[in-house]
Amino acid sequence: MVGSYRSATLLAKTVSHGAGVVPFRICLREPGLSAPPSTDTTISFLPEALRAAPHLPAFWPEYRAVAAGGAALGLEEGRAVPAATAAHVKILRYAPGPFRAPAFGGRQAAVTLLLPGGPAARPVPLPEAEAAAALVAELRIGGEPGLPDPGAKGLRRPCRDAVLVLDPCDAAALPRARAALAAAMEAARGRPVILARDPAAPASQLPVLVPPAGATRLEGRFSAWTLLDLAAELFGATEEMALLAAAAGVRADGHAPAPGPRFAALLAATRCADPFLRRPCGFAEAARLLALWNRAQAENRPVAVCLGMSWWKRERVAALFAHRDGQPGFAGSPAAALRLAGARLRQAGEGREVAIAAWARAVPPGYREACAAAGLRLLTVEDGFVRSRGLGARFLPGASYAVDGEGIYYDPATPSALERILAEAEFPPALLARAAALRQAIVGRGVTKYNLSGTAPVIPPTPSRARLLVPGQVEDDASVRLGGGAIQGNLALLRAVRAAHPDAYILYKPHPDLEAGFRKGHVAASALASVADQVVAQAPIAGLLGQVDAVHTLTSLSGFEALLRGIPVVTWGRPFYAGWGLTEDRNPPPRRGRRLELDALVAATLILFPRQVDPVTELPCPPEVILERLGDPAAWRTPRRSLYRGAEGWVRSQVARVRDWVG
Repeated sequence: MVGSYRSATLLAKTVSHGAGVVPFRICLREPGLSAPPSTDTTISFLPEALRAAPHLPAFWPEYRAVAAGGAALGLEEGRAVPAATAAHVKILRYAPGPFRAPAFGGRQAAVTLLLPGGPAARPVPLPEAEAAAALVAELRIGGEPGLPDPGAKGLRRPCRDAVLVLDPCDAAALPRARAALAAAMEAARGRPVILARDPAAPASQLPVLVPPAGATRLEGRFSAWTLLDLAAELFGATEEMALLAAAAGVRADGHAPAPGPRFAALLAATRCADPFLRRPCGFAEAARLLALWNRAQAENRPVAVCLGMSWWKRERVAALFAHRDGQPGFAGSPAAALRLAGARLRQAGEGREVAIAAWARAVPPGYREACAAAGLRLLTVEDGFVRSRGLGARFLPGASYAVDGEGIYYDPATPSALERILAEAEFPPALLARAAALRQAIVGRGVTKYNLSGTAPVIPPTPSRARLLVPGQVEDDASVRLGGGAIQGNLALLRAVRAAHPDAYILYKPHPDLEAGFRKGHVAASALASVADQVVAQAPIAGLLGQVDAVHTLTSLSGFEALLRGIPVVTWGRPFYAGWGLTEDRNPPPRRGRRLELDALVAATLILFPRQVDPVTELPCPPEVILERLGDPAAWRTPRRSLYRGAEGWVRSQVARVRDWVG
């Protein structure tokens, strides 16, 4: 399934140029093989096909997958039937189809397959087909995947203004291409004529058409949708391009766009499956995943080099920024990153964006300005908000990342991408409904940032005393240094909360990194005795939130997690979730003030802003997939060196306890 589309003949059999639906009656069996009636509904695949795509059986839910010897054999179009295949085995052919998935550093997973003559292909009503075509055009999916899609605006050209001729870049197709060019010149009637590479043509093949007088050539490889942006009319269209032109409302080779009949035939022959959860899915769900992957391609392609990534993060970060042409390198210093990215910029040519992705704490003062002066963009990277099943301090790579081209979300002194989304984004009902479902799933499953194991203690009854939870933080963490304001430590925060609520029952929960023996912020037991009624150590935060009346925090993500659960939150610092009318802010942040409903905050923070990488497939994924992976411990691989890190943490924590006892 990897590579360019090799099934033009199958697509041509499925979709016609005319207005009618092509009858979809292609034989299921390989010619020459018999298929007596059978009640066996097992299916098998070639081992190499399953290694490349473990979710293949999900495209045939009516069959039960077996390792070998199934009554049916799923076989990719163009593959020869294995010699040892029994004569009675049913051969079910499949092909990539027009909605192919892009590759990310060599990793790729099909979301749709074209199954010619697939079992029990259902007739697709025209309204459903037209809705699918409209969705395809809206999401700009289909055609050769992973190519740049700047659109007409990005190319600084008029939209739907030209007669576009596709160059097949294939000498064998030259006569047909010349005929298409002649027809285009005749149909131009004063409009500009542009020759462009067929998006599916291999990069190694050169154009074969010579622009005649009055025509120009568009240099470079671009997605089908950028070409359709330019085209008032298209000539030399392949079946695939004609299909997408119909969805876009563009005439192709003199035929008026009629997407309904084309898509009705195509959808009847198409199956969709979720490559993460290995289950069948609908076309709309598959289309949205392809759109997510296209956005990831566009976001990742400019990243030339990564800076400040710890050794144990590099494999996951490389997957985070991977794209069709590979993945970025890693630099050991800010100067080296500038040098490597500058070289890439010189190779990229005019108008191409090149970026450095840097872990936020590795960015020296003035570095963003230095990047801008060199013509480079700086992206800061931090852990996301639903990170993993364990601590980064134990070398467990996260699956969610905050990637910001404007600032960093925990520094209230400067604007950030997350703040801009919260301040400016529209939140339509469908997005709010998705956010509400995501929030309910997070709360129902007890999900938090680290998702540590353990049981929370039962807090004793406190008649007439409000129970306030104060989550500890790592005191040298950038979010505390930059967002804490006058309060810069756990003990200072506890004293402020006690002064404000002298009669409250205050619970203090040390940060997991501090309990594990890493980082700065330990508070001695003798000091805690005067400000906290109870210290809840080694307790998962989700189990505590349901037992308290409010959370008081500097900038901890625990405040956001409390909001998800409907618990009042008082902020003493300036976290990203303060200033939107959802918290009581003792130190209000600047620039904010828009009043948001909770699910708008959830939509921005967990859907629109972060980027997720599935820890199993290493492919970009929506946040809902991460929630599913949190229920599977096997999905979270810990590097071997983390064992030593755990021992180091245990020793440090024991030393801290001895100091408390001696003190």
